[in-house]
Amino acid sequence: MKSHQTTETQTYDAIVIGSGISGGWAAKELCENGLKTLVLERGRNVVHNKDYPTATKNPWELPHRGRLSAEFLKENPLISKSAGIAEDNQHFFIQDKDHPYVQEKPFDWIRGYQVGGKSLTWGRACQRWSEYEFTAPARFGYGIDWPIRYKDIAPWYSHVEEFIGVCGNKDGVESMPDGEFLPPFELNCVEAHLQKSIRDHFGRHLVQARWAHITQPKDIHLQQGRGKCQARNLCMRGCPFGGYFSSVSSTLPWAAKTGKLTIRPHSVVHSIIYDEKKAKASGVRVIDANTKEVIEYFARIIFVNASALNTNLVLLNSKSARFPNGLGNDSGLLGRFVAFHNYRASVGAEMEGFEDQYYFGRNPTEPIIANYRNLKKQDTDYVGGFTTFMGASRTGWWGNTGNEIGAALKKKAQQPGGWTTYMYMQGETIPKEKNHVRLSESETDPWGIPLLITSVEYDDNDNKMVEDFLEQSTVMLEKAGAKNITQYDTHQPPGLDIHEMGGCRMGRDPKTSLLNMWNQLHACKNVFVTDGACMTSTGNQSPSILYMALTARAANYAVQELKKRNL
Repeated sequence: MKSHQTTETQTYDAIVIGSGISGGWAAKELCENGLKTLVLERGRNVVHNKDYPTATKNPWELPHRGRLSAEFLKENPLISKSAGIAEDNQHFFIQDKDHPYVQEKPFDWIRGYQVGGKSLTWGRACQRWSEYEFTAPARFGYGIDWPIRYKDIAPWYSHVEEFIGVCGNKDGVESMPDGEFLPPFELNCVEAHLQKSIRDHFGRHLVQARWAHITQPKDIHLQQGRGKCQARNLCMRGCPFGGYFSSVSSTLPWAAKTGKLTIRPHSVVHSIIYDEKKAKASGVRVIDANTKEVIEYFARIIFVNASALNTNLVLLNSKSARFPNGLGNDSGLLGRFVAFHNYRASVGAEMEGFEDQYYFGRNPTEPIIANYRNLKKQDTDYVGGFTTFMGASRTGWWGNTGNEIGAALKKKAQQPGGWTTYMYMQGETIPKEKNHVRLSESETDPWGIPLLITSVEYDDNDNKMVEDFLEQSTVMLEKAGAKNITQYDTHQPPGLDIHEMGGCRMGRDPKTSLLNMWNQLHACKNVFVTDGACMTSTGNQSPSILYMALTARAANYAVQELKKRNL
């Protein structure tokens, strides 16, 4: 492995590790505040529009009409299980051989190594947490208390929503607070029927999708060069219109306009450098992905946004005399209390009637049933809650068996089938010390960095939540008149939710947490962690917009601390 002598040209005000959803926000806020900022990305460069090779292709222009090839499936049994992966976007997912890891217990680790990270392929759901999520672990005794409350993060939610563009409706639901919304996608007739039935019979709230899509661009979106979502529902190819939010279409170009941004792709972060004399981090050690050259970059503050498990890996591998077990790891808890979202359960059903009605466009969003479990008090035999995603559509003519050809087939194609509906859960899981990641002592990756070992599993609480979801969803559909209801529990291993969280959690006490209320390492104040690794608990809402809000809040705090010479 070749070494490289550092120079003054490799010194910045701030370094951001990772260019995904949270890393892009760190870069935007730091650059806007005048900091010369380096963003390190282990994957290749991706430029908005230029590097979306399939964005406007028709199905017949793809070699396998959009399906993953037999060869790809054989070589990638893990990544091919990921939700949404197909022939038209497989280039935004890493292949199984590219970064191996050790599964002590089954865990499907889904990754996207390129500038923009998984912001190019995320689900785009943007529900705010409520006060319930920030207080539930302490109230019900299944975790430590969050060091912040909803009021602390609410202004930053607004800050993020206004910039990225989030559609939705102000519904006044206490368990899922309203935000700064653009007009929502409308419910179709069956979804509206289900909304009314669920509200009337159960007092629960089915709301229009709160999704990171620009339905009616404002000036701030036009300034970014982004336009209205065209409802193509081809988002994971990269959107040439900038209709959905990604780092590549939004935050990174915005940061670049300041003249303060440098992005270095093909940069595998080895570790964070700790200066024993100054008692703080001084920089980041990188291995060039192609040449294996070792390069060191220096900065006054460092943001770690490598995505939750890779952030844990980087911190665990950042060893020094002061921190022999990983940077900031005085408590010994780094890599522990890893959690995720439970997606195992779903229901499907047929809805009779409504056959004189249809819908238009390919709606890229899904309605949401806000969590209704364990809010003010524990009302089940498990702790935590779940968000329910749902939708309804008319089945296609191809679902009807027959032997028609020619004119008869064309006529049949003009007549859609009946309506079907579905619901699936996004369930909170409980952070437990035994659910952890750690470094292998014997195996390394192609760059000489220890492989990550995952040891994460479900528990009885998860199983009880699945049973309750299936029961309650079935009852709600039955009451609405659904027929032929089918229940599913995939029993899939953790990881396919792609919502891994924890390992470097926030808290009030350095003995039980790694980060303070500003996402600073308790023991190394100029290092901030604001991706999923920082999560104290998982809540039940989609977490990405919380990562963005936490990042914006922490970055602005870091700038003020620099001005005060506290860092």
